[in-house]
Amino acid sequence: QVQLIESGGGLVQTGESLRLSCTVSGRTFSTYAMGWFRQAPEKEREFVAAINRNGRTTYYTDSVKGRFTISRDNAKNTVYLQMNSLKPEDTAVYYCAADIRFSIPTKLDDFDYWGQGTQVTVSS
Repeated sequence: QVQLIESGGGLVQTGESLRLSCTVSGRTFSTYAMGWFRQAPEKEREFVAAINRNGRTTYYTDSVKGRFTISRDNAKNTVYLQMNSLKPEDTAVYYCAADIRFSIPTKLDDFDYWGQGTQVTVSS
């Protein structure tokens, strides 16, 4: 059974940084493309960033370009989301997701496995 465990969320002030981690178990990590999504209260879950299996290709939603960086360490079965210059509108539950079918998935339905989420709160 595949499990995804996120960590690293918390409460920060505007302009500060956080790094989220997501560790995957249950299958060879390097066979997955990975992504991060977020869901704010009363809003739909939205795509944030994705990375392909070998880590050489990344993709971001426009609102986080230049501030967030997705990366992965296949030796540690972990994907990261470095979030800099955080804004109150970044406040959400952040989810990592894994996909075995697509090279660089970006849609909710592309992903096969999901973590339980970690809360990120940015105060103004």
